[in-house]
Amino acid sequence: MSQMLSSTSNSTSIDNSPPLGNAQARQGGVLQRIDGWFRAPLSAQQIVLRLSMYLVLAANWPLWLQLVRIGGAPSIYMRSVLEMALLVFCGMLAIFAFTAWTRGMKLLWWLVVLVAALAQYYMLTYSVVMDPGMAANVLQTDAREVADLLGLRLLLSVLAVLALPTWWLLRVRIPPMRPLRQLWRNLLVLVLALGVAAGTVVATSRDLAPLMRNHPQLRYLMNPLASLYSTSVSLVGPVFARSGTLVSMTEGAVLGASYASAAKPLLLVLVVGETARADHFGINGYGRDTTPELAKRGVLSWRDVRSCGTSTLASLPCMFSPLGRDKFESRDNEYENLLDVAQAAGLAVLWLDNQSGCKGVCDRVPHATAVDGLSADARKRLCDGGECRDEAMLQGLDARLAAMPEAQRKRGVLLVLHQMGSHGPAYYKRSDASTKRFLPECRTEVLSDCAHGELVNAYDNSIAATDAFLGEPLDWSRRQSAHYGTGMLYLSDHGESLGEYGLFLHGMPYGVAPEAQKHVPMVGWFDDALLRRDHLSAACLRAGTNAALTHDNLYHSMLGLLDVQSPSYQRTLDAFDACRGAASASK
Repeated sequence: MSQMLSSTSNSTSIDNSPPLGNAQARQGGVLQRIDGWFRAPLSAQQIVLRLSMYLVLAANWPLWLQLVRIGGAPSIYMRSVLEMALLVFCGMLAIFAFTAWTRGMKLLWWLVVLVAALAQYYMLTYSVVMDPGMAANVLQTDAREVADLLGLRLLLSVLAVLALPTWWLLRVRIPPMRPLRQLWRNLLVLVLALGVAAGTVVATSRDLAPLMRNHPQLRYLMNPLASLYSTSVSLVGPVFARSGTLVSMTEGAVLGASYASAAKPLLLVLVVGETARADHFGINGYGRDTTPELAKRGVLSWRDVRSCGTSTLASLPCMFSPLGRDKFESRDNEYENLLDVAQAAGLAVLWLDNQSGCKGVCDRVPHATAVDGLSADARKRLCDGGECRDEAMLQGLDARLAAMPEAQRKRGVLLVLHQMGSHGPAYYKRSDASTKRFLPECRTEVLSDCAHGELVNAYDNSIAATDAFLGEPLDWSRRQSAHYGTGMLYLSDHGESLGEYGLFLHGMPYGVAPEAQKHVPMVGWFDDALLRRDHLSAACLRAGTNAALTHDNLYHSMLGLLDVQSPSYQRTLDAFDACRGAASASK
């Protein structure tokens, strides 16, 4: 019996092994055939042709989805999709034609695919477009901001686009070819790509011309064409667009008559906010009480203020410039700014930064970061993971004031605090437990994954944190009133989209950006000594808080408050001039 069982068992084992072996062999054969296809030798021109096709299909979903939303019926938007796909393909092929060489190009091709994968992720996740302004923002992003954008979803999304071409580029063989032969083949590819693109534009202009005119953002969704173009413009454009000459604005800058007669010097604190929306400030009529600290301090709040741009890089230099938005964007040179003029007139100036830098605004005046000079205990309490809360800028402020040059300090002080504020997408990181009054809040950087209410909660908590922060420099200014005529002005650099119209964050081209990215809060407080010195009527200021203002007003309004006379000062752009007495006529 045992022999029979043993025989049966052995027979069963022997009978089952061939099918298993065949299955393994078949599987191995499929993998070998796939690998063989990947390893098949291709010319560099064939590779860039296939890469261009792949990028059109795999990395342009933001463009296709936008065309679907715009197009209405499938018969309309599918035609637009096909026409745009052909243009993107020809554009990529024309660019790749310059790289279709047999040696040393694989890494470059891979990097282009990586850029396309990253750009697609951010366009899909935050509904941004890759225009030159956004490219410049990316180039100036620091490690703290990058950390907020990283996550598992980013990794998976990038791998979904990058995995296949990575494997292919590692395996594919490129036969050597004589340089002259490569050159004429590359030229042929370039001419064919440009020719087909030109023919497509001519044949489809009746469809594409009005589409691109009515929806200019589409040109910045062509991936990775838009990213490559915008990055090139951001890097190379300033070199050719501007001479590099710094135009002086300090000539003729002097202190006004009030400095001869005033009993106390001036101390003016200017807080530059980050990513704050005016319509989410409780003191501006928002349905939530996001600004209780400002409300109880009786501040002035101007409710109709627009920014220079929709990003820090665009707005920050513009708001400190004497040029105004239109002239600033078309300038051929760089110009000295408000801080330069105030310092040249004889005032002490200090810029404190809790952001990714001052974008050149503070380069010629004393400046420091929030973490500079912090004690170990203060760093442990206020800074986490390389990022400090805005309150860190207030640590040791008395000592910073005392350390300013005495001669300038006795005339007056301009102190600028540059906030982290409500910088996204990690809004939940911009508030601590004491200011998290609106729950539950969105606790991910992938904002589209959150319910809209949770996203608004996280953002409103960041506004509440800004409110709590602003109360501290205001109170500090009040405490300095025994020795100075003091005041504080707060103005945000730009606003933020919170999912309205499918948009998140900021940085949209100004002409098509929604109001949420341009409508910013402006808050002020001035003590009696400053008001008397500047002949300002508090009642008049309060009555004028509904006036329409822009960042263009900041430069001239600050010179007016500081009583700095300058040829660059324009009375018509001084937001406070209408509330001055006759004595201001000397300015």
